[in-house]
Amino acid sequence: MHAYSPIAGLLAGSLLLGSACGDDASDDTAPASGTSDGMSTGAADSDGSATLSVDSTSDATDGDTADSAAATTMDPTMDPTMDPTTESGGAEQDLDMTPEDFACLLDWPRVRRFRITNLLGYEQEALDVAESPDGGVYPVGTVIQLIPSEAMVKRADGWSPQTGDWEFFSLSVSANGTVIEDRGATETVNQFGGNCLDCHALAEPQWDFVCEQDHGCDPIPIPEATIDMLQEGDPRCD
Repeated sequence: MHAYSPIAGLLAGSLLLGSACGDDASDDTAPASGTSDGMSTGAADSDGSATLSVDSTSDATDGDTADSAAATTMDPTMDPTMDPTTESGGAEQDLDMTPEDFACLLDWPRVRRFRITNLLGYEQEALDVAESPDGGVYPVGTVIQLIPSEAMVKRADGWSPQTGDWEFFSLSVSANGTVIEDRGATETVNQFGGNCLDCHALAEPQWDFVCEQDHGCDPIPIPEATIDMLQEGDPRCD
């Protein structure tokens, strides 16, 4: 079982303060290429514990509503007959994160320094954007994290135009799981007092608010080895 030590927490603080928001996914020698990490809090349900659900209607002759076996989260207003692949990144879908949705970072693909996944089934599309030298817009449901205690999540189209529909999270993690300390859009402040949007807004438009050493954001003056230590020390990983 990995331990998320106080030292790692302090290093995370230095990491975050070093880049105004702590989300630089950068250069060096990592497996893939793309954009950067995610960070801190956001607005949503007041208790931060919205439930994932799928609205799915059966086309059976009796007209009854069928229970959905899908594990992905969709906006209840979404047309259940719509094929999400026909939309650009599931434009009519949404992902309202719960603490249980935040899992061991080591289970997610790594692009340079940051970890990325997509909980609505568009992981390859998200990786394509992250690895593109020209940038792009991430699909709904994309989750990006540089360190265990911060994340950015792509919400539904139009959810927050000022943040490019990104929701920022500040998290507490332990062997028992994840606690959402704060979440939201423009108002999100991380545990070290930095406003997430202040950092991410500096990213050049083609990078979709995701920071890198060369994306326009303030670079993080922390070596990749430290990022590795924080990720590998994620206490939620067995």
